[in-house]
Amino acid sequence: MQQVTVTGTTLYALAAKYLGDATQWIRIAQQNNLSDPQISGAPVTLLIPEPNLNATGGAPSQ
Repeated sequence: MQQVTVTGTTLYALAAKYLGDATQWIRIAQQNNLSDPQISGAPVTLLIPEPNLNATGGAPSQ
């Protein structure tokens, strides 16, 4: 797991960069208790999970 500090981006972009698959944005959201994939305003430090080729993306299960 790694930490990154970001602003003005999306979880989609972070998932593509760090996990190799933009659809896995939900894994970052769940790790950081976020529901909105848009990051704006003040810088935010997020935990990025390790890449997992078997993980699936999409909407969170309810």
